[in-house]
Amino acid sequence: MCAGKRGKFRDDRFMSANPRQPWIQIAPGIRRRTIATGASMYQMRAELEAGSRMPAHHHPQEQIMYIIKGRVRLLVANGPHELATGESFYLGSNVPHGVETIEESFVLDTFSPPREDYLALDRAASFQSHVQ
Repeated sequence: MCAGKRGKFRDDRFMSANPRQPWIQIAPGIRRRTIATGASMYQMRAELEAGSRMPAHHHPQEQIMYIIKGRVRLLVANGPHELATGESFYLGSNVPHGVETIEESFVLDTFSPPREDYLALDRAASFQSHVQ
């Protein structure tokens, strides 16, 4: 099933390219939108303004970053890695990392297992938009 069509998984998670999915700011100048989630994976698009920074953090999920457009500097323990359009980088579980945005960038991030914290924020933002 492609991401452009809506479908159900056995555990009732969704796969959708729903343009009404909320944009959520995760750091100054950085926002993200969930693209799809499933039983064992989660995918989001991030938009980063030039000069923005994602502070060092870690999470139990494995992560693959793919640079759709732009340039970022990924900061990990073994040193910085500059990534540009078309490049990707794998981060293992609980690897501390941060990002400095060199130029406006669009990033596709895939996590396994899903980011339950991000999904909870999506639900809260969707609820708020329906209440208003």
